[in-house]
Amino acid sequence: MKVRKRFSKIFGDSFIYPSEKNNQSISKITEYIHVSVDKNVEKVKGYLGYSTDLEHRVFHIGKSEKVKAVLFFMDGLADKNQVQDFILESLMLEGNGIHQNCLVDDVKNYLVTIGETKTVTGLGEVIKSILVGDCAIIIEGTQTAIITGTKGWKDRGVQEPSSQTVVRGPKDGFSETLRTNTALIRRKIKDPNLWCETLQIGTVTKTDVAIMYVNGIVNEKIVREVRARLQRIEIDGIFESGQIEELIEDSTYSPFPTIYNSERPDSIAGGLLEGRVAILVDGTPFALLVPALFIEFFQSSEDYYMRSDASTVLRFLRYFAFFLALIVPSSYVAVTTFHQEMLPTQLLISLASQREGVPFPAIVEVLLMEITFEILREAGVRMPRAVGSAISIVGALVLGQAAVEAGIVSSAMVIVVSLTAISSFVFPAFNMAISIRILRFGFVLLAANFGLMGIILGLIMMVIHLCSLRSFGIPYLSPMAPFYLADQEDAIFRFPQWGLFSRPSLINKENMIREKTTKPKPPNENSE
Repeated sequence: MKVRKRFSKIFGDSFIYPSEKNNQSISKITEYIHVSVDKNVEKVKGYLGYSTDLEHRVFHIGKSEKVKAVLFFMDGLADKNQVQDFILESLMLEGNGIHQNCLVDDVKNYLVTIGETKTVTGLGEVIKSILVGDCAIIIEGTQTAIITGTKGWKDRGVQEPSSQTVVRGPKDGFSETLRTNTALIRRKIKDPNLWCETLQIGTVTKTDVAIMYVNGIVNEKIVREVRARLQRIEIDGIFESGQIEELIEDSTYSPFPTIYNSERPDSIAGGLLEGRVAILVDGTPFALLVPALFIEFFQSSEDYYMRSDASTVLRFLRYFAFFLALIVPSSYVAVTTFHQEMLPTQLLISLASQREGVPFPAIVEVLLMEITFEILREAGVRMPRAVGSAISIVGALVLGQAAVEAGIVSSAMVIVVSLTAISSFVFPAFNMAISIRILRFGFVLLAANFGLMGIILGLIMMVIHLCSLRSFGIPYLSPMAPFYLADQEDAIFRFPQWGLFSRPSLINKENMIREKTTKPKPPNENSE
């Protein structure tokens, strides 16, 4: 800012800084295409700052005709093979006999052999198309450009999801390309009612964001709310769906996630069939699903690929791990500090002997070990993959053993922290595990000051907060609060496939029936 003021004093307020030359948004370019090819070349290159990755080719259409034209595309975004084989070769070698009165129509309808073509008249639309990987053709003497779909940038391809692994189920996952992700969902749902809307967010990045839903199943009010929230976003750039999530979520300051994210196409497709809306962002493999309920973060897509009894047991295990990860450290602090009479005599003597040489109270032990483990976990994530897991495992073992031998912490505290850490890895949704990691420290502080009464007070406050949350107007704790008996078939329990006959009541009000399969009858023993 001081440099800017200094330049203003020397050159006056009319001085143009280098970063401000041609610094205008594409949407503000209202200039039309010029009849001269040379003028268009200068204008397009000027608006793009004479960038070296902008490719343009001035040529003549046909061998005998002297019709001048120019072709623009961005190197690295457009497929050069398509530009060469289906545009340049067709126009330069087979462009004879075109009519001077209908140049654009002849080129578009007879010469360009690419399926995706359209015509535009503004330079802003030409530049916008070039920046997304398309090719622009401008013919001398016309004020219309032909835009052809030649997108051909490199992508990672379809690979197995890294954050949501399953033993049984599909192994394909989303990639960073938007059209690849929408195609993966359409492979799961081959229905004409699967609708897709695309809009651009970001005044600079122009990131494509797609909204997908199944017409006739989705609640139209939710679709309008999602569309309105996305259209209200005004930001320079969007690079990941997490930015969209933070900008459209109902409760920004809640530790619990109110928008579900996944990189599994089958998980997103299953949500669409329940009446939800999917939000896919170009450049990230994580898709968003709204509205989201609390119980969904404890459900895995693998639950629907195995027997119902096994799925129900695993769900109970996840809920049990939720409470272990949340209150085990705080319960240890409360019992050892205030409520020693609750422990059996032998266990109390054992804990007392272990803590005999420990100079810190239980609250300091817990905070010291929890913070150390969080540092090790973050270090394991940020370090190179080849050594990250080894460092986290070896570091935890070495530090834990060394801390016990040095008398800084007790052996029971190492067991408590280890059990808490293992329980936090049980959840299928990683963002729910982060929420528990945050709340765990609050419960420890409450237990250190008020004992078990503090833990109970924290649980009451947490339940009240969960009851107050909404996800796009839907109660976060439904179908538990408010309680819907019909929706219990896929809440904590998972009924057999023939029992999952209705969609969630609060999310969908119209098309409720999703299955008409009845319970299979056992074979008649008397029949031959």
